[in-house]
Amino acid sequence: MEKAIKKYFPIFLLPTMIAFAIGFIVPFVYGIFLSFCKFTTVTDWKWKGLQNYSRIFFVNGKLDTTFIHSLWYTALFTVVSVLIINVISFFIAMALTKGIRGTNLFRTVFFLPNLIGGIVLSYIWLMIFNSVLSNFSKTIVSTQWYAFWGMIIVVCWQQIGYMMIIYIAGIQNIPGELIEAAKIDGANSWQLLRYVTLPMLSGAIMINLVFGITYGLKVFDIVYVLTNGGPGHATEVLTTYAFQLYSRGQYGMSSALNSILLLITAIAGVVIVK
Repeated sequence: MEKAIKKYFPIFLLPTMIAFAIGFIVPFVYGIFLSFCKFTTVTDWKWKGLQNYSRIFFVNGKLDTTFIHSLWYTALFTVVSVLIINVISFFIAMALTKGIRGTNLFRTVFFLPNLIGGIVLSYIWLMIFNSVLSNFSKTIVSTQWYAFWGMIIVVCWQQIGYMMIIYIAGIQNIPGELIEAAKIDGANSWQLLRYVTLPMLSGAIMINLVFGITYGLKVFDIVYVLTNGGPGHATEVLTTYAFQLYSRGQYGMSSALNSILLLITAIAGVVIVK
């Protein structure tokens, strides 16, 4: 039976690979190709070479300040959100693996926000933020930093529970004998955390870092709903800037910007894994 499965494995795999090629590989490759073109539809294109890429970086011979701002702002959002989410989710996971009463209830409560779509969650938080800030005659887009920390709160609220589950799975896989041996050798809580728990969680940490960074670099729905890049493009990230280009009919530039974002995300992922 096992030999038969190995023999006919490619046949069973073929439908999945065809679907994957049609639904992902072909659009992916064609999208990169269109980033070098000026087009209105996918069949009505004209080759422009690197013109779209140069127009993203330079406007009238000068650096495009909107693009540069969206680039560093995306990086800032990613770094801050990844750090806060991972630290909080790690300590919540540590607390929920100590055998306290109601652990399953707490896990469910923390994980529930991840089940709510980003757009719905963002609209709910937008109403909360504006209701609170209205008491001070402010809105979430009154200043850049109101908007920034509002987005950080929402993304933390949504993602902490998900990463917490990954950390809990990693903590529960740490051999109890290893922890007991460390305690017998006189390790205190800090040494136990530094020399036993964290090294044994390297896989979970890597997964959460890759997930957090790729999510931060590609974030769209939360920013679009809460601020739409405002006030005055101050909270513009790469994805919302690409959408702005697309909505203005600059499809080639939008495709080029998405290709740049893809490259940045791939490099970040490879660096973390290494």
